[in-house]
Amino acid sequence: MKELKQNCKWSLVVPTSMGVRITPPNGQPVYSSDTFFMQATSAETNVASIASYLGMPVKVLTTFVKDSPIAQFIKSNLRSRYMEYEGKEVEQGGPWGYRHQFNIADSGYGTRGPRVQNDRAGEVGRTLSIKDFDLDRIFGQEGVQILHLSGLIGALSPETSQFCLELARAAKKYGTLISFDLNHRASFWQGREEELHNIFCEIASVSDILIGNEEDFQLCLGIQGPEAGGKDISSKIENFKGMIGRVKKAYPNTSVFANTLRQVVNANTHLWGAILLEGDNWTIVEPREIRVLDRIGGGDGFVGGLLYGILKGWESEKWVQFGWATGALATTFLTDYAQPADEEQVWSIWGGNARVKR
Repeated sequence: MKELKQNCKWSLVVPTSMGVRITPPNGQPVYSSDTFFMQATSAETNVASIASYLGMPVKVLTTFVKDSPIAQFIKSNLRSRYMEYEGKEVEQGGPWGYRHQFNIADSGYGTRGPRVQNDRAGEVGRTLSIKDFDLDRIFGQEGVQILHLSGLIGALSPETSQFCLELARAAKKYGTLISFDLNHRASFWQGREEELHNIFCEIASVSDILIGNEEDFQLCLGIQGPEAGGKDISSKIENFKGMIGRVKKAYPNTSVFANTLRQVVNANTHLWGAILLEGDNWTIVEPREIRVLDRIGGGDGFVGGLLYGILKGWESEKWVQFGWATGALATTFLTDYAQPADEEQVWSIWGGNARVKR
């Protein structure tokens, strides 16, 4: 993989549409609850939280509803997570105008799986536009080591699709590494399949790091998924490696390919693993049992840890180990982003050491 740019103001930059998530306490269903925990959320800031909590400079590119108390809540949350943000203030336009999206979820418990509903009508993040940001300043003057893009923001609207494409082009121009987590969502793609396929393929063609699962690579990029295997996720690893090999052949300029492995035993017990290909070097983390408080954000936690390892200049084996551990860490929080105390905490998770630290 090409070297990271040096002397940059930002280790990581993420474009995103911010919203809030409301969740009943104690793993209860939404329909039977009258009390909710509210948090600021987005998949991309979930990823960036690993680097920001561990002391790296992170910037969020987004947009806000002007004079909205929810926007104020989100800004306060980003500051508390050590993240800088930049974004246009959009007039609400009346009670039926713009707002920040709501994610309504329960965590599930035991044999009852989690259920998530996205309420995104009037979402202000759908208006994100390249004209609202000075890319020459951000990438050229300030400097960015990694730009991380997600298929969620990439497919949110025609405006955000073009926004992500232009960001990728600017990052490429200035020598910034590009990370792309495909994150396919069928509801976002409905009626836009050909348009989004072409945009995602162009972004993938300039990306240094590609992340996805069998459905992501197949539905976003048209790459054949893994052949059917047994119910045990470990039995499918060779098939996943074959799929990643096909992705590498289609995108030879990409250096790093990653794929998480998850087998759900019940809502609170998962088998968690990962596959990484860096150059010609494979690293496989065989699925291991983890305990889950709330599964949302585990995949983002993995990506955040992976990118943190790359930013630290570690060997690729440590990237995926750290990512596995930050993904596991994320599932122990009620927030859908991990909040690592320090690197030692993360490496203790990888090592299976849950002993008290005094």
